[in-house]
Amino acid sequence: MNTNKDLPYRLGVGAVLLNTRGLVLVAKRIDTPGEAWQMPQGGIDKDENPERAVMRELKEEVGTDNAEIIAASDGWLHYDLPKKLRRTLWKGRFRGQKQKWYAMRYLGTDDEIDLQADKHPEFSHWRWVALDQVVDLIVPFKRDLYQQIVTEFSAVAQNLVDKGA
Repeated sequence: MNTNKDLPYRLGVGAVLLNTRGLVLVAKRIDTPGEAWQMPQGGIDKDENPERAVMRELKEEVGTDNAEIIAASDGWLHYDLPKKLRRTLWKGRFRGQKQKWYAMRYLGTDDEIDLQADKHPEFSHWRWVALDQVVDLIVPFKRDLYQQIVTEFSAVAQNLVDKGA
């Protein structure tokens, strides 16, 4: 059997969707028991660039892509799946995900957000939270990744507040 180090990372993207108050959208996963909240994220399709992928994922997961990219992570960030999940998720082909994250200014209104827009919804609820709260809301194996995201995009979120986005 492959060890974690033998497997590649699945390429993906993530969206730090910020409103005019500098708060970030998080959504509660349908397939995870308990309080498992996360920011929109997903895989990059073949022949798709990361910028297009993040807009597609946003539309699929929260029902709107009424947003603009305002910053990108300096590099690719990654997380490893726990052994139990690695065996079943993505048919056991990946050790985790390597992702490009984007800070995005939300240009719409709350009533545009529709978690049921896709035929396979991933989330049951959503809310706006302070960026520094997301680390406490995510599943434990993604906490280091989310801490990197918070560190990288805190100034971007604060800048939105300062400018009155």
